[in-house]
Amino acid sequence: MEKSEKKAMVEYLSTQFSKAQAAFLTDYRGLDVEKLSGLRNKLEEQGAEYRVVKNTLAKIAAKGTIVEGCSEYLQGPNAMALVYDDPAAAAKALVDFAKQEDKLEVKGGVLGNSVLSAADIIHLASLPGKDVLRAQVLGTMNAVPGGLVNVLSGVMRSFVQVLSAIQEAKE
Repeated sequence: MEKSEKKAMVEYLSTQFSKAQAAFLTDYRGLDVEKLSGLRNKLEEQGAEYRVVKNTLAKIAAKGTIVEGCSEYLQGPNAMALVYDDPAAAAKALVDFAKQEDKLEVKGGVLGNSVLSAADIIHLASLPGKDVLRAQVLGTMNAVPGGLVNVLSGVMRSFVQVLSAIQEAKE
């Protein structure tokens, strides 16, 4: 790779690193091109980009971005999943693929300002996605006013029953 190509790659990686919400590093040794393409497609569906990176170029490009925190994992052959949308969904796609293909090893990564180990990424993959969490929050928010209406109507019902009992007692 020529110096101009390296410079262009560092600029591209730096731009992508600054856009990413999360980055997950994997060891891809032993996987053929067809399987890696399948993983790329799965991650693209989740709003992530999967690419093989040169460690030296990635370390240079990572300066001042979130990826700088996971430079300790930049050893040996690496491929990086840069997540632009939902980190939990991308982690789930990556971990599910790693379960099917024993040769793919999740090394670690970064989410926001937090450095993640492989176990952390596996735990992140077990969390529900953004849409599910939003639905749960909306369901909870909808239940609170419904419960309040039930409580208030219960008070009114009890008051009417008391008045009815007083009326019957007077008759």
